[in-house]
Amino acid sequence: MDQRATSTRSETPEAIVHGGDLDTISRRYPDAPRPWIDLSTGINPVPYSLPELAPGSWARLPSKTEEHALLTAAAARYGVPEPMTIVAAPGTQALLQVLPRLRPRSRVAVLAPTYEEHALCWRRCGHRVELVDDLDALAGADVAVMVNPNNPTGRLHPRDALVRLASTLRRRDGLMIVDEAFIDLYPPEASLAADLPPATIVLRSFGKVYGLAGIRLGFAISSDEIIRHIRDELGPWAVSGPALAVGTAALADDAWLQQTRARLAKDCVRIDTLLSKAGCMAIGGTPLFRLVATANAAEIAERLARHGIHVRRFPAQPSWLRFGLPGDEAQWQRLAEALAG
Repeated sequence: MDQRATSTRSETPEAIVHGGDLDTISRRYPDAPRPWIDLSTGINPVPYSLPELAPGSWARLPSKTEEHALLTAAAARYGVPEPMTIVAAPGTQALLQVLPRLRPRSRVAVLAPTYEEHALCWRRCGHRVELVDDLDALAGADVAVMVNPNNPTGRLHPRDALVRLASTLRRRDGLMIVDEAFIDLYPPEASLAADLPPATIVLRSFGKVYGLAGIRLGFAISSDEIIRHIRDELGPWAVSGPALAVGTAALADDAWLQQTRARLAKDCVRIDTLLSKAGCMAIGGTPLFRLVATANAAEIAERLARHGIHVRRFPAQPSWLRFGLPGDEAQWQRLAEALAG
């Protein structure tokens, strides 16, 4: 890891379209009903209730004690034996920016289609990036990157297959990166975090399942050496005091997470029924979003936008639409009426 890649951009990548771009969509449809319903992301629409924060958390630099409390709560939630093998960052996206700087120029394979920032961040640091569509094709790379369960397809690879891949990569001084942003609502054994394979970095998102994307909090889990390098790259006070406090409280709240799992399971059945009636065929998803295919994808997205409802489209897959979940009964009714229209 001595001759690390720099952040100098070797090319100008194409702009990536993300969900959540309400400013753009609202300008395109100025006559749409307000408020907009944003179903374009995979963020829990019923967020964790913010705990009361000490006034000092806004006025002073975060302390080591507060950071350790967060890492301890994250270790307990994710089943990680040692809290210091976790590093907290201001969102998983910040970690995506850092990871390419930890390796020399490498051949990077990204399991696609997936969250496009993974490939973009490695390309920006001069790595040679290849998009592959099969898990076995990752084995020949220096760095293998995947999202598990995947966004947007929901594809979930079993732990055994990932452990075998990690072992193959380790023999060649390779590295496996597994983004588990949507795994919190799956059984614990689906995650690699509790029993980490060698030469592996696991990323965990806080904002998605807890519905607090604005907090900007995410985690990397890996070996002592890799975590030390990531911590050095992030620098001191990477996570704000309020984020440390909110994250510590939320990650320790078992009852809330159990109730959320149950609610989302019911909501997924409900939205699947609505989408099926609208002629959309389910082809993937997670408890936080559904992916459907329909020949009328453009028409449906247009109709929903005129009703003030934003869903995620995919330029490379024009028949796909991704739907997040409505947050309350009024939003469910608006979605049902728009789809029926």
